[in-house]
Amino acid sequence: MTILSRKVRIQGRVQGVGYRAWTQQQARQHGLVGWVRNCVNGDVEALLQGPQADVDAMLEACWQGPPAAQVSQVLAEDCPQPRCNRFEVTA
Repeated sequence: MTILSRKVRIQGRVQGVGYRAWTQQQARQHGLVGWVRNCVNGDVEALLQGPQADVDAMLEACWQGPPAAQVSQVLAEDCPQPRCNRFEVTA
């Protein structure tokens, strides 16, 4: 099975609304590993690693986010990285 590694930047009203915790929960439900963190410019950035179908499903979910989020853009790019062991919220 091929494992994808995608770096994602989520833009909009995504900080202060529980987006990182939501992302961690959703990623774990999709069986993904990686991380999620806030950016200084107000975006949220994540690394998603897993099978293509699961990564793609998570990318679609990122457009929704938690109830208080207002996502305006989800940008994803391939990003070869060493395999993570779990999904973490980082600083």
